[in-house]
Amino acid sequence: MSRLGPMELVLILAIALVVFGPSKLPGVGKALGKAINEFKTSANSDNKDDDVVEVKDDSDDKEQA
Repeated sequence: MSRLGPMELVLILAIALVVFGPSKLPGVGKALGKAINEFKTSANSDNKDDDVVEVKDDSDDKEQA
């Protein structure tokens, strides 16, 4: 995966400025930042949950049968 160069970033920002306008652009950036932050937080919490392994004890079920 390649990184974006300075020309690509300028092009993306120019397109966003035309599409959203100068008054809405800060709000769009803030909303995008919050969404990315929530995604990272949930992804990190899911990874922590995967480290815990739950072992089911079937010995009670076998004794009742």
